[in-house]
Amino acid sequence: MCVVETRPSVLALFTLRFAVGAVLGERVLGANDATCLQVLCTLLVWILVIFAVYLFNGVEDLQEDRANGSARPIARGSLTPGTALGVAGAATLAALVGALSLPSTVSWMVPAILLLGYMYSGPPFHLKRTTAGTAAIGITASLMTYAAGYLTQTDGWVHQIGVLVVFTAAVSLWTGLVGGLTKDLSDIEGDAAAGRRTLSVTRGERTVRMLAALAALGTACGFTAAVLALQLPLVAAAVIMTTGAVTLAVVALGPISRGSRSRRRRPYRTYMMTQYVVHLILVVSIAISPVAWTN
Repeated sequence: MCVVETRPSVLALFTLRFAVGAVLGERVLGANDATCLQVLCTLLVWILVIFAVYLFNGVEDLQEDRANGSARPIARGSLTPGTALGVAGAATLAALVGALSLPSTVSWMVPAILLLGYMYSGPPFHLKRTTAGTAAIGITASLMTYAAGYLTQTDGWVHQIGVLVVFTAAVSLWTGLVGGLTKDLSDIEGDAAAGRRTLSVTRGERTVRMLAALAALGTACGFTAAVLALQLPLVAAAVIMTTGAVTLAVVALGPISRGSRSRRRRPYRTYMMTQYVVHLILVVSIAISPVAWTN
């Protein structure tokens, strides 16, 4: 139930982000067994952190989740908040202990992202209550995950730094701007009841749909322009993001995402699917043709 509450799709996405950082830091295919073990151990600690943060968020989101009719375990009563907090605490402790065995370049990030997770959901910060707060935490957590994977494989910012900067900047903006806007479209009533001041609540659904479409198209166009101008081997990823942006704009602005909560969730699902495919295409392309990615 705790895993379901944290949403396996989110855990999988953070795993992909970490993997992108790792393969860009130094191709895993060429790493020795010791290096692979270090990467896997760091990934395990990082996923424990994300698991703890999202489980705590589920407890803190109880009021709005019930108001929105969420089927997540805590909201429907299948998992008690006390049990969830206990598991989240155990995962936090395990992650902090595990961080002691990580390289110093990465270990400090573990308590840092735990703190960010608490600031997002917990008092007195509750950054989740505003769209700006959600975007800031989303972008920071995304960038830190890529950095954790990258620095696990290197001693500094050396390998594929141009690709890393352009790719992570684009997908982190996609997360913070597009994801931050679309995820609230299906939860406006519950968010308002819980006192959240998101753009969906304060400016209305129509405005947010337009902003989400513009953010998606602007991010994709900027990413594509940077890839072409710098001649980076990210053309496939840029094409996927552009396709996803156009699709998201059509879904968000058209009737296909109007009506029930499930239908209003479609722009967010489009955002998530684009994230998955963009990350997968990068990891797979490096695995298939590693020579093309050498400096």
